[in-house]
Amino acid sequence: MPKPNWKNRTLWTGDNLDILRGMNSECVDLIYLDPPFNSKANYAAPIGSKAAGAAFKDTWTLNDVDIAWLDLIQSKHPQLNKIIEASSRKSDKSYLIYMSVRLLEMHRILKSTGSLYLHCDPTMSHGLKMILDTIFKINNYRTQISWRRATSSQKGSQHSPKRWGNNTDIIFFYAKSDKTKLDPFKPLTEEETIEKFNKIDENGRRYYDDSAHIWRTPKMGSRPNLCYEWRGFINPHPSGWRLSKERLEEEYQKGNVVILPDGRLQRRKYETDYPGVTYGNFWDDINPVQGREAENYPTQKPLKLLERIIRASSNPGDIVLDPFCGCATTCVAADAINRHWSGIDITPKALEFVRSRINDLTRTIIGRTDIPIRTDLGKIPPATSAANRKKLYGEQGGYCKGCSGHFQPPQLTIDHIIPKSKGGSDHIQNLQLLCLHCNSVKGSRTMEYLLAKLQGKRIQYDLTPSHRIRVSYEGEF
Repeated sequence: MPKPNWKNRTLWTGDNLDILRGMNSECVDLIYLDPPFNSKANYAAPIGSKAAGAAFKDTWTLNDVDIAWLDLIQSKHPQLNKIIEASSRKSDKSYLIYMSVRLLEMHRILKSTGSLYLHCDPTMSHGLKMILDTIFKINNYRTQISWRRATSSQKGSQHSPKRWGNNTDIIFFYAKSDKTKLDPFKPLTEEETIEKFNKIDENGRRYYDDSAHIWRTPKMGSRPNLCYEWRGFINPHPSGWRLSKERLEEEYQKGNVVILPDGRLQRRKYETDYPGVTYGNFWDDINPVQGREAENYPTQKPLKLLERIIRASSNPGDIVLDPFCGCATTCVAADAINRHWSGIDITPKALEFVRSRINDLTRTIIGRTDIPIRTDLGKIPPATSAANRKKLYGEQGGYCKGCSGHFQPPQLTIDHIIPKSKGGSDHIQNLQLLCLHCNSVKGSRTMEYLLAKLQGKRIQYDLTPSHRIRVSYEGEF
């Protein structure tokens, strides 16, 4: 299993796509993300508040989309491309493109036992659900959680309402595989425990009488394989016992099935064996941020919400990542319950938040602006090695990927398809051959830029009648 190529309590400032690309595969246990929702709104913290300076826009256009992302989705992920094409609005397309390339990287860095929780609202939940079903596979969809973030149902208006009030957020829970952990139980209060486990055995342990679940009832139908004699007892009905003979004996040896002095059987359920009550998928017991916890940060989520998710889907010492960490609530919650954590945010304000909110001098919090370098790809020869040149020369037939001109080996240069400055590695899958001129023109930009430049055209974004995103080149540079 690859190890993370970064230290615990690290928070990056920068584009999370570049940083995710630099992270080792299969080394994170839990990802929680609360990305922009495409809400068509701009958010900013009040001037003079602790969060002053924190702001982001949540309105999307095709100008927000890197053309290289389109190349990746259209060429390597045709199913994702079909979902994006089906979106009717340009802003939805650009938003789904933006999210898709990042979710692909998140899926890669999750362990096989890992979980992902994506927090959104009904604005784009339908599109995000289809994207997640495609990347994680639909059989790994686990739950849609509804969190009641507000008690009011509808804004007051002089006009008649056009829709039901929206006072819940949606949290999609996806597993990486069938090995993914989940512990969705909440403990009983002391009063609930005393009420439920209302008997005490000879050793002082609390239990309740569950004898009704020793025998199967006649209405449950005949089960010949569960009709047997055990220690002189037999069900007179053909429905049989609730347990196999082996399991029944095992429960007896544990003290969970008791033969009472009057000859009756009793099945006991002990407090120590009770996992708790499941939370279910409608969470109305966690209030929005208020009081001393409030940082006046737009879209801040409560610590209790993150603590519940982290406890349910990770163990102490596991690695938790929030790639849109904002005011660092995920990082603070993970730190408080003994998880390792990392966060990424586009603004340096997030680093200020996590340091002020944890405020523990014994804990070193690392701020980084660089891109991690992957160490899980094995022994990789230098990008410019003779072996890479030879293999790529054969694969490309001696032709430049840019101008398509034929060149001799001394004239070729190695180019990173995803620039190293954007998280690209030296792995041969990220390399191509360009002639000296094309490599100089491309620099650290995309191939679409190079091709447009070679034609002396300007890149423009457009949509075809079939809603496929298209790049056209019009006008001189």
